[in-house]
Amino acid sequence: MGLTLLVIGYWGGRAAVRHFAFPVCFILVAVPWLTPIEAPLVQWLMRIVASVATETLTLFGIPAQLEGSLIRVNNGVVGVSEACSGVRSLQTSLMIGLLFGELKRLTIARRVWLVCAALAIALVANFGRAFFLVWIAATQNLAAVDRWHDIAGYAIVGAVFVGTIAIASALARGRRSEVRGQKPEVSGALVTRHLSLVTSAAILTFLPLIEASVAGWYRWHERNLVPGRQWTVQWPESAPGFRELPIDERSREMLRYDRGRQVSWAYLPAGASNADPLSPNERVGRAFLFFFRWEPGTATVLRARAHRPDICLPNVGWTPVGQPDIRSYPVAENFALPFQHFSFTHEDPGSRPIHAETFFCLREDLVRAGESADTIPFSHWSIPERWEAVRKGLRNPGQQVMEFVLMTRHALSKTEAEAEFAELVPKLVTTEAGGPAAVTAATRTGKLRAEEGGRKRPNNQSAK
Repeated sequence: MGLTLLVIGYWGGRAAVRHFAFPVCFILVAVPWLTPIEAPLVQWLMRIVASVATETLTLFGIPAQLEGSLIRVNNGVVGVSEACSGVRSLQTSLMIGLLFGELKRLTIARRVWLVCAALAIALVANFGRAFFLVWIAATQNLAAVDRWHDIAGYAIVGAVFVGTIAIASALARGRRSEVRGQKPEVSGALVTRHLSLVTSAAILTFLPLIEASVAGWYRWHERNLVPGRQWTVQWPESAPGFRELPIDERSREMLRYDRGRQVSWAYLPAGASNADPLSPNERVGRAFLFFFRWEPGTATVLRARAHRPDICLPNVGWTPVGQPDIRSYPVAENFALPFQHFSFTHEDPGSRPIHAETFFCLREDLVRAGESADTIPFSHWSIPERWEAVRKGLRNPGQQVMEFVLMTRHALSKTEAEAEFAELVPKLVTTEAGGPAAVTAATRTGKLRAEEGGRKRPNNQSAK
């Protein structure tokens, strides 16, 4: 944009820059918003949209329960994801409002009114879309939501487009007609004058120079990287109640991993066997294991940091408990992995609350010599961490994420949860390529069978 305006200014002077500034700068509407602005806005919109849809359904006599950004209806649970938050509708309405304000040659004040009106139309339309989709789920089934999801999204764009045209025409009505497409007063000498050799060379070499500098910066810093010890997950396929959990299409599109899997199985914590007044069924918890792998250079380093328990669970109604901490857990001889420990609780109407102990590990293929094994690199991806990643010349050297979640009715203390996980880690992680695919010792099978006393195993227990 800067180079384009410089060239226009060289050819036509300030008058040409003023004339062409809007179409040249209009591409800014396609630039992603800053994360400190967009992330809180998206989270707020998700909760507001879910809340409005839930209240509206209740007014229409359809039972609905709000759980974070999830809406529970009689046929299942409908989630208000980032795509349904309304932020894309806001971005679209902003673009359309700016466009028609320029086409109608409105004054600055009227353009502001037009943009505000377009944003209002987008918000109202998105609330209507969320209500419509949840109503479909409540009155038909969850599969019908997928059939109507994209159609409802396109309808919002159409509503914003038509509504903004109508408002722009109303704002432009009564104003004196202005000459459209007026060309700046540019003399023939300025139009025909060629760029000097120095200016041409600067423009032609600017972008290649930047690309070469960026590549050189990262290659220079990567010369000190050394391969870390390779590891992968052993899946406890022989565990009681083991089952595969499908990964939905939207999650795959967001994470864009090269390899990924998530599973679940029945698990009995050591401290739950004598827990009262829990029934035998309530003592048996549910374990979840997630593993995602990104090959070197296939995605940004941000992908692996988007699937974190402190991000995902609060969005679906879970409440954090205490402060997270980091601890290294031995996996093999002279090898340990650092995991962040998060605790959550979830109120379950009509029953005891559910507790979740989660352990998250992010590791990269290449590490710097002498790097501490007790750190998770750039885990929160805050602004200081982003600058630190640039300063250290960090790209995606290959990375993988492992996350373990234990959900129980019995509340475990921090010490108990960490002791349970410390016993499991060597059985869930292998440092040998092609290690065993099944881990019979990953669950307390003996305790589970003794507790069941001949009862049917909870193979069909809901994963919540």
